[in-house]
Amino acid sequence: MKYRESEEMYLETLLLLKRRQTNVHSIDLANELSYSRPSVSRAVGLLQRNGYITVAPDGVLNFTPAGREKAEGIYERHRVLTQLLLRAGADRELAEENACRIEHVITDELFQVLKAYVGKEE
Repeated sequence: MKYRESEEMYLETLLLLKRRQTNVHSIDLANELSYSRPSVSRAVGLLQRNGYITVAPDGVLNFTPAGREKAEGIYERHRVLTQLLLRAGADRELAEENACRIEHVITDELFQVLKAYVGKEE
């Protein structure tokens, strides 16, 4: 997996965890993704260096404004692409799995076209 995809996956996962619980720690990411603690620790460090998250003294992970914006954008792509694939006839598991793959490679221009299409169908 390329770093960009991994970075996006961590941001999206953090966003979803923060919607379920107030305080998210690295261990929560590790458990959710079934990754080792050292792998998650490395990724958290990279996300900090890239300005997407901060880590509080008690270990709670928080988004920076740029990080939240990026995470919300990734999740929006996931939702729209999943909806499109479901409408095309894919079952939920197939749609979710492939939306995760597509969201990392689709251009912004094509995503806007698909988003408008899905929006018209609602």
